[in-house]
Amino acid sequence: MDIKHFLWSQMGEVKINYPLRLAFYFIGVIVFSAGITLTINMQHLGIHPWDVLSVAFFEKVGLSIGSWNIIISAVLIIITWIIGKNYIKLGTFLNAILVGLFVDLYRWMDILPNATHTWIDFLFIILGIVIMGFGGGMYNAAGLGAGPRDGFMLSIAEKLGAPIGRVRIITECSVLVIGLLIGGPVFIFTFIFTFIQSPIFQFTYLRLGKVVLRRDYKHPERASNAK
Repeated sequence: MDIKHFLWSQMGEVKINYPLRLAFYFIGVIVFSAGITLTINMQHLGIHPWDVLSVAFFEKVGLSIGSWNIIISAVLIIITWIIGKNYIKLGTFLNAILVGLFVDLYRWMDILPNATHTWIDFLFIILGIVIMGFGGGMYNAAGLGAGPRDGFMLSIAEKLGAPIGRVRIITECSVLVIGLLIGGPVFIFTFIFTFIQSPIFQFTYLRLGKVVLRRDYKHPERASNAK
């Protein structure tokens, strides 16, 4: 049963549980940022296309990786706002700022494993991708809005009437090419990133999304019994 069907099956008294949603969102962002940082520490094996772009600007221009994450997110929000405001919510702005801040914080604290240039780096980068999938699924399950990158791709798909999957592939390939031309870290895991992250994201999103909805939608019989 997906989230939509679960929602219909639980229709009744509605009371949005904002404390739970905010907790899921912030914990998810913190976990997601840790995953990003861990993969960046293993960047010689390849990282996500969007992170390739942030790292490339960091190495060529300066500032911090987190700062470039925020700048790129801000540009995407502006473009999405121009195309259509449907995918811009509170969580979109929070994501744009918090992910970059937490990535820089993790890198400053230096508490995550660094590259050893041995076989163990493969385990660490896979762990980082898994953590990203879990964290991304968790903060999206909170339902506070899509991240700047997802919102950007969703708005383009809606505007053009094109399949979301196709738009995502074209967008991320374009970002990857730009990052590669600037000199970003592209290697084998850049190309298999999505195949590891997406299933974990989907599983976490659906599971935790049901948890959130159970706290929002109370069945009439349960509500009356509670009284």
